Amino acid sequence: MSRFRKLSQSIWHCQYHIVFVPKYRYRILSGAIGHEVDRCIRAFSEQKKVEIIELNVQIDHVHLLVMVPPKVSLSDYVGLVKGRTAIRVLNRFRQLKKKPYWGNHFWAKGYCIDTVGLDAEMIRKYVKYQERNEKLHEQLQLF
Repeated sequence: MSRFRKLSQSIWHCQYHIVFVPKYRYRILSGAIGHEVDRCIRAFSEQKKVEIIELNVQIDHVHLLVMVPPKVSLSDYVGLVKGRTAIRVLNRFRQLKKKPYWGNHFWAKGYCIDTVGLDAEMIRKYVKYQERNEKLHEQLQLF
């Protein structure tokens, strides 16, 4: 199978590594909140016909490795994912809105995005195994 995808007028291979964090990089993306974030990202990506290659919701940030069709603007895609996920999470977990510093914002402004070229497999492994490596590093620091 070719690594390229086809549209009616073009063939494409547009792969991106995207990272974004909760406001103030709070460590809240675990348990039910993390599961809801994962579920929402998958649903909204499917709506835009964005293929998720790897998704890793860590306690204080999200890694996405995605193939985005060229007809979808990256900023629109990230805005949709962050905006609609925030609405869903804040409606489902109303206790998050009660904190005076939180307000109606769930994600920090901005995001990091990187194009993926020939090193796609290396980035995929990084996204998939980063959490395990961070936990191991934290445990080693305790000793």
